[in-house]
Amino acid sequence: MQVIRYTEKFKNQWDEFVSQSKNGMFLFYRDYMEYHADRFTDYSLLVFNKKNRLVSILPADLDGNTVFSHQGLTFGGLILTPKIKIEESFAAFQALIEYIRSLKAQKLIYKAIPYIYTPIPAQEDLYFLFRFNARLIRRDITSTIPTSCPPAYSEQRKRALKKARTLNMKIEQSKNFSEYWPVLSRVLQEKHDTLPVHTAEEIQYLADHFPDHIRLFQVRQDGAVCAGTVVYEHPTVAHTQYLASNDQGRETGALDYLLDYLITEFYSSKPYIDFGISTEDAGRYLNPGLAAQKEGFGARTVTHDWYELQLA
Repeated sequence: MQVIRYTEKFKNQWDEFVSQSKNGMFLFYRDYMEYHADRFTDYSLLVFNKKNRLVSILPADLDGNTVFSHQGLTFGGLILTPKIKIEESFAAFQALIEYIRSLKAQKLIYKAIPYIYTPIPAQEDLYFLFRFNARLIRRDITSTIPTSCPPAYSEQRKRALKKARTLNMKIEQSKNFSEYWPVLSRVLQEKHDTLPVHTAEEIQYLADHFPDHIRLFQVRQDGAVCAGTVVYEHPTVAHTQYLASNDQGRETGALDYLLDYLITEFYSSKPYIDFGISTEDAGRYLNPGLAAQKEGFGARTVTHDWYELQLA
C-alpha cells in the first residue's frame, strides 16, 4: 500500500472516489472541505494498492502534533470502495497509521460515521480501531427517526401541531439564507449565548455549490419568517440543523408544523431523519429538554463516537 498526502492535482480523483464509495457523502467533496481551508491545515490522505488503484481516503487535518478526521466536518474517517474486502481495508488502515506515525504525529482523533449514514455496512474502522487499542473519548447522542416505523408523537407535540394547523402559516423552501440567519442568530444568542457555526455568507456559498444536498425550509406567518431549519441531505439521512423559532413561532407552534411536514411528507421516503445531537461538554452532559423535544416527534437515540489512537 502507498499513502500519498492530498494535493490539488488529486481533486478530481478524490471527488470521483467519494461519489462511488460505500460511505462517502457530500461533506467529503473538496469544494465543501475547502470553504474553510484557512482555518485548518489539511492533512487528507489517499491510499493506493499495489496495482496503483485508489482503495481508500481519509479526510483529515493536522493541529499541532495531532491528526483529526476532520475538525471542520461533523464526522469522517476511513472512506472505502464498495467492493473492498476486510483484509485489504485493514491493510489500508495500517498503511495510513504507519504513514501518520512516520511524520511524528503523536495521536489520531477519529470521528466515526454513525451507521445510519451509510447505505451498506461500513464499520470496518471500528474493528480496526479496536485492534490498534484506540480509546473512546467522546460519545454524543443524536436523535433519529426511522421513517419506516416511526414512534408516535407525544401528546404535547400533538397539541402544538393541532393548534398550528388552525393558523395561517406557510411552509416554503428558500435560497435566501440572509433572511433566515438573523432569526436563527437572535434565538441562539438569547437562548444559548452563541452564534451559528456558519456565517450567512458561508452557508449561502455551500448551498449554492451543493443545491441538491443543502436546503433551507422556512415558515411564514403574516409574511414574516417565524421558524425554519437547514437540512443536509445524505443518501440515507435527512439531517436537520439550525432549527429555530422566534417568539411568534413558539406561540403558534410553527416549528412543530414544519417538522411534521418534513417527517410525513417531504422526507417520508428517506430511511432516516436525524435531528442532531442533544449532548454538550464532549458528550458528558445531556440536555434533557432538547432531547425530549426531539423525542416528542418519535426520534430515538443513535450514538456518534470519537476515538483517540496514540501513535507515539
